[in-house]
Parts: sequence; structure tokens; C-alpha cells
Amino acid sequence: MAPNSGAPSPGRDAVEPWAHVRRVVAQSGTSFLWGMKVLPAERRRAMYAIYAFCREVDDIADEPGETAQKKQGLAAWREEIARLYAGEPQWPTTRALLQPVQRFELPREEFLAVIDGVEIDAAPAVRMQTLDDLLRYCRKVAGAVGMLSIHAFGVPRDPGYQIAEALGNAVQLTNILRDVKEDAAIERLYVPLEVVRRHGVEESSLSAVFSHPGFAAACAELAELARDHYARTDRLLAQLGWRQMRPIVLMMAVYRETLRRLEERGWTRIDSPVRLTRARKLWVALRHGLL
Repeated sequence: MAPNSGAPSPGRDAVEPWAHVRRVVAQSGTSFLWGMKVLPAERRRAMYAIYAFCREVDDIADEPGETAQKKQGLAAWREEIARLYAGEPQWPTTRALLQPVQRFELPREEFLAVIDGVEIDAAPAVRMQTLDDLLRYCRKVAGAVGMLSIHAFGVPRDPGYQIAEALGNAVQLTNILRDVKEDAAIERLYVPLEVVRRHGVEESSLSAVFSHPGFAAACAELAELARDHYARTDRLLAQLGWRQMRPIVLMMAVYRETLRRLEERGWTRIDSPVRLTRARKLWVALRHGLL
């Protein structure tokens, strides 16, 4: 079965699982690769498989298609996760996940949380009503990935789980602020309407929301919240040896730099995209002594 459609795909099961997930990661162009290289081989393979799962599930929401088809694809993934935990995975990515699930006790509910979060993205239009709604969404699409990563890294659950939640919030809030304009093009607004209204913006078309002076203040409020979660992550990481958390520290440094540059650009210029180049990401990593 093909993960992006939930429909049978002849020959897919013949793909070698490790080669498949490695290719998914490589084709994504993600800086995720840098941090993972410092992990022992078994843990690195686990993280590649986790990342491939997230990438393939996320693609269901992001690629063109009818909502019903996307829901079918996500339902097929839920069925495949059930097969994975029954020891009978059928798809290359879940076959690559089988050993990590057993070896590192990856929680089933976190895979399902990611799928639930992507189902929110797969709706024809997305509007977050409250800040609590947004943080619940962050917990599903980012915090759940962090929870899986904590197990794969071998980090103690205390404070590992708190780190996963805090950093998941920080990273996802940064993503949301970075992608405001891009998300609007596909009818998504993750800046909560209660926050927008608090700054004098009445709900209307997205273009009207963005042009209102209060929208910049709403974005600034989310940026401050993201900084608070980065700071909380710092305090929690201080309880652990940084080498054990090296991949997480690298990812945090890159996203933190993205947030800094977004704030430097300002929130009245959301038409001007902010993206870190590969060279800039490398500089951030070297600056923090992570490579």
C-alpha cells in the first residue's frame, strides 16, 4: 500500500527498508542529517526511520488532493501502525521502524499523535481558534516527534519528556511564524484568532488580517512565547550532558537563529521570506561547537 494514498502499490514491499528511509531523508534536503550523524549507528537508523515516517505522513496534507482522499491515506497509516505494533509491518518505512520500536520502546501513541496532527493540516482550511488549540496542535505535530526522539536517543524520560514538549512548542511556533504567508496560500492560519483579536484584528479574509497593524503585534506575541520555550529547553538541557543531546541542541540552534532573523526582519514584512542557507546552518552548528 502507498502511504500517500492508502491504495495498493505493487512492488513497494520489495524495497529495502533502510535504503528507503535513507533516501527519504536525503531527498528532503533537511539539516536533520547533520545532527543525526553524531549518533551511534543503531540510534541513527531509528531516527532516520522516524523522520521518514513524519515526512511521508506530512506529505499527505501538503500534496494536492481531495480531503476525503487525504483522510483515507491517514486512515491507512493508522492501520499500518497497528500492523507495526503487531510485528507485521508491510511498508518500507514501518519495516525500518520495527527494530527501533522493539529496541527503544517507541510509544505507539506518539506515531498516532503525528497522524492526528497532520489530519488537522489536511482540512480544506485551517484556523486555530485559541492559543490552547495551537499548543495542542504543536504537541501532536512536533512534541510527538520529540517524544519518539527521546526514546531513540536514550535520554532519561525525566527531563527528556519535558524537553520534547518545550522544544516542540518552540520549533513549531517558529515554523508557523516563518511560513505565515506560504500557509495562507493554502488557506491555513495557525496564529490563533483569539490572539489576533486581542490586538484589534477582527476575523475576515486572510489578506485583511495580514494588512491590519495589529497582526504584527499578534506575531510578536507568538515569537515571545517561542523564546520562552527555547529558554525553558535551555534550563532542562542543563540537567543533562550536552553530548547526549547533541542532535537536539543543533536543531534548536538552527531554529532559534531562524526566529532571530524573523524578528530582525519584522512582522510587517511577511512577504519577505526568511530561510537559512546551508552555509548559514553550518555556521550556526560550528558556532555552537556541534560539528
